[in-house]
Amino acid sequence: MIRIIRMIRMIRIALLAVLAVSVVPLAALAADWPRGPLTIVVPLAAGDGGDTTARAMADLLAKELDTAVVVSNKPGAGGAVGVQQVIAARKDGYTLLFTQNSPLTIRRVLEPAAASYDPLRELAPLAITTRTPSVLVVRKEAPFDTFQELVAYARKNPGKLRIGNAGPGSAGDLSVQVINAVAETDLLSVPYKGAAPAVTDVLGGQVEGVILALGAVASHMKSGALKAVAISSPFPDLPHVPTLSKLGYRQDILGVWFAWMLPAGTPAEVAQVLLPALQRAARNPAVAARLLPLGIVQDWEPATRVVSEIRREYETVADVTSRLPPKR
Repeated sequence: MIRIIRMIRMIRIALLAVLAVSVVPLAALAADWPRGPLTIVVPLAAGDGGDTTARAMADLLAKELDTAVVVSNKPGAGGAVGVQQVIAARKDGYTLLFTQNSPLTIRRVLEPAAASYDPLRELAPLAITTRTPSVLVVRKEAPFDTFQELVAYARKNPGKLRIGNAGPGSAGDLSVQVINAVAETDLLSVPYKGAAPAVTDVLGGQVEGVILALGAVASHMKSGALKAVAISSPFPDLPHVPTLSKLGYRQDILGVWFAWMLPAGTPAEVAQVLLPALQRAARNPAVAARLLPLGIVQDWEPATRVVSEIRREYETVADVTSRLPPKR
């Protein structure tokens, strides 16, 4: 019996020692992190509005944290490729995700097999930092100048109007289906691996229009190469571009917001160091000056708002898609 008691005591001492050792790195992390370069995974193509946003903040974040910050573009599968890479990354705070909302909500509804992750369980939200409306733009040579004229043309030419977007499950992809449902049209959704190649093709005439974040097409709208016929929400510099609800339709096309996240299980001490630096970078006037001409506005919503946005939008998208006609 005495031997058993001694063994139990030894096991307890050993367990306490293990726990003490495991706590030390976490306690020291707040003071020592980061001790090397950070990688920001962006599930969009280089040159996309979200990519530009990430790089604008990454430059300032590097200065705030006094370490190198590398932006890694991982487009594909409507953003799911980049999201999954971050989920699988080491939980040490050195891999971050800067993503638009679509792979967190829309993609999971439209293609659940490809986006089988749960962002609220497998990712740790940090904050929403920027927003931009989605806009439906068409080539300047298009035989219509308004959304109503586009609808009339589409009905007379079923299946002939091709509308590009940033990828399967993107806000633009679902918005094409929304238009088909509410306006009784037969637009063809043409998904790309990011906004940049979609813009290239609409300018080249491979598709008649695109639905993308305003930032991706703002310069081409300004030059007159593309003309806007609908927008997801009112924008001060585009008072003449209507939302679908303003035109009397029951559902608007979907807008875009961007959030920062970490792999779930990353020590809380990382966020304690990262969040203040990220907030200063996101709210920096230099970032606003760089992004506003692209139609991207600064925002700051905490982790709790990221969670509520994901839940609300997921339910909204699920409801919208349940009312869409089956694909032929």
